[in-house]
Amino acid sequence: MIAANSQTKVIDKTDPLKMQKTRSIIGLDRTELRNALLALGESNKSATLRVKQLWHWIYHRGVKDFAEMSTLNAELRDTLAQHFTLCRPAVSKQLESSDGTKKWLIRFRDGQEAESVFIPETDRGALCMSSQVGCTLTCKFCHTGTQRLVRNLNTDEIISQLLIARDGCHEWPTPIGNRKISNIVMMGMGEPLFNYDSVAKAIKIAMDPEGFSISRRRITLSTAGVAPMIERCGKELGVNLAISLHATNDELRNDIVPINKKFPLKDLIKACREYPRSKNSKRITFEYVMLKGVNDTAQDARKLVKLISGIPAKINLIPFNPWPNSPYECSSKEEIKKFSDIIKNAGYASPVRKTRGQDIMAACGQLKSSSIKIRKSEFRANG
Repeated sequence: MIAANSQTKVIDKTDPLKMQKTRSIIGLDRTELRNALLALGESNKSATLRVKQLWHWIYHRGVKDFAEMSTLNAELRDTLAQHFTLCRPAVSKQLESSDGTKKWLIRFRDGQEAESVFIPETDRGALCMSSQVGCTLTCKFCHTGTQRLVRNLNTDEIISQLLIARDGCHEWPTPIGNRKISNIVMMGMGEPLFNYDSVAKAIKIAMDPEGFSISRRRITLSTAGVAPMIERCGKELGVNLAISLHATNDELRNDIVPINKKFPLKDLIKACREYPRSKNSKRITFEYVMLKGVNDTAQDARKLVKLISGIPAKINLIPFNPWPNSPYECSSKEEIKKFSDIIKNAGYASPVRKTRGQDIMAACGQLKSSSIKIRKSEFRANG
């Protein structure tokens, strides 16, 4: 139930299946943009300049219409409009919490939906972005895990979440300092490392200094433990790494984080120890949801310290955020403090995450959309 002092706004009920089927120019990297311009008849010299101009208009200015790109000649603007679209995905619903947290339910061209969340702080703001519609991991404490995986998001669908959030925060052009959206966390719906290529491409676009210009130090990718992909992520992206750990032994983790059956703790911790830090000076973050009577004892805390020993790290303790028919309860404040104190006394930072956006189901572990997987035959019939 939405709190009385939260705000609900229905933004757009456009049927994505009826939207024009031109290719989105959003999400193309610089090489793809250049090749597209060459295919439209631009010379090599001109294409190089036009890529720079387009990048500025799309990711620095945030324009939604080629007609606004005043540095491009009218003929090129018309040609681009005939072959590409700058349209964002539709926003089906926007919710604003009493604490300022904003959540967008975003509808893509095929009618599927995913959520993203903006969490403002005094000196910064983080956008929590989704990488998939639904999720394949079925973690027992996570609401998204109750929704079957529908499909991966494409690069344009991932980066459009940032465009939409910038629209909603009125943050165009990209400010030099004092940004509302200063950080990105790939912690929304889905497992980012199961959609690595699209996620990596979106992150590189976000980091580009001539567009969003978000430093890799302000981007965090969270994984439930796809151990074989962690090294590649570190070498190619160098962003902050967060591990959804939640248990200190394989028996419990197999139950509440089933991917552990494929990539057990031994493999996951080994991958964390070897995570490349040449581009990333920060610690690995281990996320640990506090479940009453499940993983919250003093013995669990001591086992956690032993498990990650020698890894530069901090441990985020996350009070469990309930959702309809959820099978768990949150640990008491007293138990969470005892747990945190044991970790702190062992020399690790152990902040307790402040719950944000709970009244609009935007808190950690609460995201879910009503999308279901559509058979190809059904999609063709509707298309």
